[in-house]
Amino acid sequence: MSEAARNALRAGTPWIDTAPNYADGMAQHRLGPVLREHPGATRMATKTGFFTQRQAQAAVALGILTDEDAAVGHSLDPRFVCHQVEETVDRLGSVDLVFVHNPERAVHDGDRAALHGRMRETFTVLEELVQLRRIGGYGVATWSGLREGAFSVTELVALAREAAGSEGHHLIGLQMPVSLIMDAPITQALDGGGPLVEAQDAGMITFGSAPLHGGELLDAMTPELMDLIRPGLSPGAAGVLTAGSCPALDVVLTSASSLDHWNDAAKALAAPLTREQLRRVTDELATG
Repeated sequence: MSEAARNALRAGTPWIDTAPNYADGMAQHRLGPVLREHPGATRMATKTGFFTQRQAQAAVALGILTDEDAAVGHSLDPRFVCHQVEETVDRLGSVDLVFVHNPERAVHDGDRAALHGRMRETFTVLEELVQLRRIGGYGVATWSGLREGAFSVTELVALAREAAGSEGHHLIGLQMPVSLIMDAPITQALDGGGPLVEAQDAGMITFGSAPLHGGELLDAMTPELMDLIRPGLSPGAAGVLTAGSCPALDVVLTSASSLDHWNDAAKALAAPLTREQLRRVTDELATG
């Protein structure tokens, strides 16, 4: 693991993952005062790329976004990335990691060369912000980019090296969906390969998003499957446990609608499944 990633991944320190567009743009505004009251209590990860309509209107008025970009709802224009990250840091006070949010959305015609060029530009902006000590490092949070071949972990590292020039790069994080609904990252990691293993080998912190796949997994949790995972768990805790037990996954991103649900998930994650137990679950799903 790189020194920058090691500094970000402090043992026992939880992560908060947010974005400028979450909660219709209000998530960061609500988080900022709480973070300032409890400095150092968490590591903070946020994102750049998506924006709300109100944020788009403000950026257009400043000449940072065109009307066309604003209509899309996503932009990796270097000027906008810098503006959005600076605003985020001002709201939150301290940012350990900025994810480039679904960069596969940056082009719409499948032009990999154009996409990689835009990502290199984005990485360059983020490298500059690291040098200015505005952020601790950056990463990529993708939903489909790796799965659909828009880029690979190896290509992301190469782009970061190009962006950093002679200085060591600060690409320190990879976020992707990991769940029993989208279980390829789990089965690949169990076999010793796949993007999570590649990212860890490249010195990155790995984050698993959507462990319940937006609630879809809850409907798929049969009593038999829950007993196979761990008897006595709630469906939500069982789903989070399987994702959190994935080899080569450092952080599983969880949310809860109540304190009881949060405590259930935290208790389950305190005792991860072994590789053998997790393999039995994925094998059962493959044959079921």
